[in-house]
Amino acid sequence: IYADPAKRLELYFRPKDPYCHPVCANRFPTSTMLLKVKRRTKKRKQLDAEGQIQPEVQFEMEILGTVTTVYKFQGMSDFQYLAMHSGPDGKQTSMYDKVLMLKPEKEEFFNRELPLYIPPPIFSRLDTPVDYFYRPDIQHREGYNNPQVSGENLIGLSRARRPHNAIFVNFDDEEIPTKPLDAAIQTWKKVCTNPVDKKVEEELRKLFEVRPVWSRNAVKANISVHPDKLKLLLPYLAYYMLTGPWRSLWVRFGYDPRKHPEAKIYQVLDFRIRCGMKYDYAPNDMPMKAICSTHNYSLPITVKKPVSHTVSVHDLKQGLGTSSASGAKKPASSRYKLKESIYVFREGALPPYRQMFYQLCDLNVESLQKIIRRNDGTESECTERDGWCLPKTSDDLRDTMSLMIKQIIRSTRPALFSNTTSSEDGKEQLTYESGEDEDDEEEEEEFKPSDGSENEMETEILDYV
Repeated sequence: IYADPAKRLELYFRPKDPYCHPVCANRFPTSTMLLKVKRRTKKRKQLDAEGQIQPEVQFEMEILGTVTTVYKFQGMSDFQYLAMHSGPDGKQTSMYDKVLMLKPEKEEFFNRELPLYIPPPIFSRLDTPVDYFYRPDIQHREGYNNPQVSGENLIGLSRARRPHNAIFVNFDDEEIPTKPLDAAIQTWKKVCTNPVDKKVEEELRKLFEVRPVWSRNAVKANISVHPDKLKLLLPYLAYYMLTGPWRSLWVRFGYDPRKHPEAKIYQVLDFRIRCGMKYDYAPNDMPMKAICSTHNYSLPITVKKPVSHTVSVHDLKQGLGTSSASGAKKPASSRYKLKESIYVFREGALPPYRQMFYQLCDLNVESLQKIIRRNDGTESECTERDGWCLPKTSDDLRDTMSLMIKQIIRSTRPALFSNTTSSEDGKEQLTYESGEDEDDEEEEEEFKPSDGSENEMETEILDYV
């Protein structure tokens, strides 16, 4: 425990019980000394006034060393769950001799009929009491109305939402907006107070003139704008598609991609990297991180501490601002820009995350573009699933991209595929799977993805509601 600063010292009150939940001590730095004190007592024959023998006491003190770390038990004990079974008459019987295997047992031991006993691995994530400050009334700004309480929203909001005045459009909506809301215009005019903001507005206008449909990450990779201001600028110039082949994308006002077959190249592709035994490599073998992980769960026996950043003499000379790998501060023109890989798929390069949202025009691979252009000039109907593309086009793209990524991982980590067999001509056989039921486990960090990536389809709506 001492060797790992991220762990807490555990104390078990029932050490022989494997189901005992411990109390945990936190690690603290200290600057104290370890003092050794000896008390020597010698009986002397000298008598006191009452005729009793008075002992001679001597103390010897020696400093053995310094103490730099101390563990303090400041938390409460967790709940305990005993291996007991309640009979029909309410009598409690112990199950330890039935569930604990103390020596090698025969097959009969495992085939016995026993009451269901599944102890919870954890009761409380926190072992320190926290004061919950309840507030009687919330003071909202003028014009705020309490949200309606329904079966889906039993707990009201503690504060008013901050609207960004975006217009949301579904695929089956008949009309598309041609101009922003008045509130969106007023909000942007209020924050657009310096030449840098006006320049960013013009740059975004030019992007929508060149290409009428953009993803937010693609915008971030082409212009440098503060994320908070981008939330206000996008609703000023475009509307947001909720469903259909252009879902999670921003579309220029007045442009309806459902009426223009050339908008096929702007459709979105939800691509997830396939992993598992049938693909010859596990999630831990992939050199890219998951956007989110259910395994990022802190147990009470561990503690998460921020990584300390040591200040060097070079940092003091350059200033204590955020520095890049080379030690120099990023220029203002690219301070908020993302890397191109966050929205462009190229041959020979791995995506920065396991789940990516690509527009078809950003798949810069000739074989992928051939799949997309199979019905150029013959588009007849725009469907909600495939848009202007042929049916199953997304599945074909995912299969081809998965094969390309597998070949990249094979070249970087050949040991993973040492036991696999290939076909006679050396080509990999495509496995036509949907790729949607993937296991997002956390892996060792070997690849640094570009900063700021996020799952647009799930999180962006929350930013604008």
